[in-house]
Amino acid sequence: MPNRTGQGLLPWADRTIGDGVDRAVAAHHRRRLGKIGRLESRDPPTGGWAAGDPPPRSGNSLEVLIDGAEAFPKIAAELRAAESHVYVTGWYVSPDFALTRDGEPIVLRNLLAELADRIDVRVLLWAGAPLPLFRPSRRDVREVRQALAEAGIRCALDSRERPMHCHHEKTIVIDDRVAFVGGIDVTSNHGDRYDTSEHSARAQLGWHDVTTCLRGPAVADVADNFRMRWREVTNEPFPSPSHPDEAGSVEAQIVRTVPEGIYEACPRGDFRILESYLRAFRSAERLIYIENQFLWSREIYQILCEKLRTAPNEEFRIVAVLPAKPNSGGDDTRGALGELIEADGDRGRFLACTLFARANGVADPIYVHAKVAVVDDRWLTIGSANLNEHSLFNDTEMNVVTHDADLARQTRLRLWAEHLELPRSKIDGEPAEVVERYWKPVSEEQLARRRAGEPLTHRLVLLPHLSRSSGRLLGPLQGLLVDG
Repeated sequence: MPNRTGQGLLPWADRTIGDGVDRAVAAHHRRRLGKIGRLESRDPPTGGWAAGDPPPRSGNSLEVLIDGAEAFPKIAAELRAAESHVYVTGWYVSPDFALTRDGEPIVLRNLLAELADRIDVRVLLWAGAPLPLFRPSRRDVREVRQALAEAGIRCALDSRERPMHCHHEKTIVIDDRVAFVGGIDVTSNHGDRYDTSEHSARAQLGWHDVTTCLRGPAVADVADNFRMRWREVTNEPFPSPSHPDEAGSVEAQIVRTVPEGIYEACPRGDFRILESYLRAFRSAERLIYIENQFLWSREIYQILCEKLRTAPNEEFRIVAVLPAKPNSGGDDTRGALGELIEADGDRGRFLACTLFARANGVADPIYVHAKVAVVDDRWLTIGSANLNEHSLFNDTEMNVVTHDADLARQTRLRLWAEHLELPRSKIDGEPAEVVERYWKPVSEEQLARRRAGEPLTHRLVLLPHLSRSSGRLLGPLQGLLVDG
């Protein structure tokens, strides 16, 4: 009995069982959110801002920083200008990480120690994986805390995670006047995050990532989240953040994932990253553009499948840029891509690609760690949340969302120019036309070259969507077992 792609009994059974488990996990999430009165995050209306607090704030500036070579020097410069306090959250940090690489490097630990001599510096990290099979381990993170403490830097470790999950947000708040919110970790763990947008081959894993530099009233919401978590972890009193003056014309909303039951100040949790994505994707009419480390949340890809089956118009496209080999969940993403390709049929509305750095006939993978989405050049989100069940239901995360059409469009064009290796003037047309003219032929040719053992001539490569036998079961089974 072949499956619909004609690959035999085992893949058919794998898919059928995987779908059943996947549906069971989605039903579990619905029951879970229903019990805590959060179903509005799972079943929101189409379009608009996420409901609840914090609301969208007007009067902000939002600068998008693409790749480490642009982001880290900016972070260093803002840290050096700090006058009152610095608050850092992270999944993990490397104290010896060099924020600048030109001339004498600015090292994270040294810079924070210099600041701690005159202002309040606090670093709040995930406490690490309880089992040493996973990294960073509890021991790894305790060593980081010791290194920071020896330099006079206050560091607290947050172990209030759900089983098999983590604290994943990456934020820096400086004087309550500027905040960095995005996906970049200040670390060399699993790969050096410092890479340029040229992505020259460096005989190691390349790294593509995105963060934001935020100024204005929304900064207080980032600061307030830090203060809440610090109080919960340390039991220390902490004053409320100040309220920054207006700094621009961008309306922005800070949205989070906070699982229920881990913080007394947020007993019902917060799932408004999920809500934001669902609202935006359901409203899409021309384009959904995604950059993410993972794509295996059923709540997300089922909406994408429906958009492909009943597209608003002939010009509708979904384009996803993903890593070739994510550090986990790779087969789960391939299974989701298979669903999307099947939903698309032969209509050519869906495209998934990955990135490689190349030099002298050798290609090094570029790890896509960015968490970015653009809808119709009118909606943009950037943050720490992956499109999997971990980030949308179980890890702590933070994203920034804006409906600023110019910023959304300019961000997409910058990213497309980088990936297509073309000037923006050549891609400044209708998205569907650019996809057909450049994305598809370039990525298809490069995949063919890889399969033939020929050197790549471009960094953009079509991403195969087939999963290994039984691989598609891993994500759903993990969600069913550890979601609680």
